[in-house]
Amino acid sequence: MLGQLRQVPPRVARTLACACVGALLIGWSNSAAAQDGSPEPREHSELDATVVAPFHVARGERVTQARSSQSRTFIVRLSYPDAGRPHAVRWTLTLSGPGPQGAMLRRWSGTEQVGAGGRNITLPWDGRADADARERRMLAPDGLYQLRLLAVADQGTPREAAVEQVWPIAVNRAGAALPQVPAFHAGLLRLDGAPDYRIVYANLHSQTRHSDGGAALDACHGAQEPQTAPFGPIDAYKYAQDHGLDALLTSEHNHMYDGSDGTNTAAVPAEAKALYHTGLAEAAAYTAAHPGFLALYGMEWGVINKGGHLNIVNSEQLLGWERNAGGELLAEVETPKSDYAALYALMRERGWIGQFNHPAYAGQFLVNGQPLGYTQDGDAAMVLCEVMNTSAFSTNDEETETRRSNYEAACNRALTAGYHVAFSSNQDNHCANWGAAYGNRTAVLVIADANTPLSREQLFDALRARRVFATMDKHAQLLFTANGKLMGERFDNHGPLQLSTSFSNSAGRQAAAVAIFHGVPGGNGSVTPISDQAETTLTPAPGPHFYYARLTQDDGNIVWSAPVWVNQLP
Repeated sequence: MLGQLRQVPPRVARTLACACVGALLIGWSNSAAAQDGSPEPREHSELDATVVAPFHVARGERVTQARSSQSRTFIVRLSYPDAGRPHAVRWTLTLSGPGPQGAMLRRWSGTEQVGAGGRNITLPWDGRADADARERRMLAPDGLYQLRLLAVADQGTPREAAVEQVWPIAVNRAGAALPQVPAFHAGLLRLDGAPDYRIVYANLHSQTRHSDGGAALDACHGAQEPQTAPFGPIDAYKYAQDHGLDALLTSEHNHMYDGSDGTNTAAVPAEAKALYHTGLAEAAAYTAAHPGFLALYGMEWGVINKGGHLNIVNSEQLLGWERNAGGELLAEVETPKSDYAALYALMRERGWIGQFNHPAYAGQFLVNGQPLGYTQDGDAAMVLCEVMNTSAFSTNDEETETRRSNYEAACNRALTAGYHVAFSSNQDNHCANWGAAYGNRTAVLVIADANTPLSREQLFDALRARRVFATMDKHAQLLFTANGKLMGERFDNHGPLQLSTSFSNSAGRQAAAVAIFHGVPGGNGSVTPISDQAETTLTPAPGPHFYYARLTQDDGNIVWSAPVWVNQLP
């Protein structure tokens, strides 16, 4: 396995040596300052907060006394790798339910001093609905519950940061029947004479030695110093293919092609550009040599602090804003730092498509001061929004990583702002475990003959059509339609609207819950569940709407459909 390798192949070593010439001069600076006068944070130095929440559905065959308690233990994990400095983090974990409108039943909270080493808080739950000292406390009723974590660091200071996570858990003492969801099958994709589709299971967010990824598993403890790790894109593609993925995008940080997380003032522009084009050429060559796999190379544009990361998946040119001491641009196309409106306009002009990466609900992708602010250019260019990721620094290679983040609230904010984005789920791998940290995938419905090698353009066309579902389980298959129109489509409608969800899992998992959600694009309002059934029929009010399905499996893994966008005519 790559995690056991020590020697860098000669071809990789030559590329690394060429790319790092400027870095060896130690000529960069991290002197940019934040608004409060402190140094600008390095990438990946932000607050991270996750909760391990066992879903714990009782299967029908396990009718035992143990099921009566439904007790389990939650673990809140906090870290803040900001140059080792501790931060005061106030955290609150609440349990609400049953159902989306259920009352808050339990609450835990505390304050921790958190640094790079992180803190874990273990919280046993006895399956009861309250925590007072009464001798006979009420058992939590059967149903689906929401566990919500809110962590706030440096509250009340200019560096205040917040992370919110929401995950479902189930209580099922009585062994209630699981919901009935029509089975997914290939025939469902042949609607109205549509062509054949195949499902491509991809990881569309990862890093290698070309930026701050690519470390061996036994040596990976976070982001790497740019261009210093042993494993590059070719290693990543081979690893991903060997682990069953259909496609992998290595998305290197656009501002690290100078060999620095800051600005390398001694960097040579030709070397930065050459490294990017080396990556493009390696991806094309690997795809040509391995017809059953699609190797993609792109960039992760932007910075986290007062910015936001997004992937550009199909740019043939390196974008950037940094300059060396001679004033030379360390990229091919200048893009002002954190100017998202200008970037979207350029992406639309060039035909480039993008993905919002691990989006925060507030403070990122600002346009006219609005988080995830809408522009028509952005709507044309941005096709995906990461709804769930595993830890970027996971060293797990058995698909059992428990550190996972949910960004559904932020993606919903983008949808209600007016963006037409499909949900995606990736791994943001920085260690040499591309696609192996967990079983989550971005699943793309591509028009392609199963016997014909997949092409980049076929995948990109499917992404532009938003024919995507995001899954935490690589064995899941999900389809969502509206009056027979596939998820991702936009159409006018008269009269009733039938929304239908179908699902299958090749590993035998079943649906534990299903919800259909509704929102208004451009309304900047809320997104609310309107049905807990796989199929429902309604007549929308005149005007624009979007709908999507979220299915929770009996192991707690979630699958999200892309939305459908409906303009209801009077």
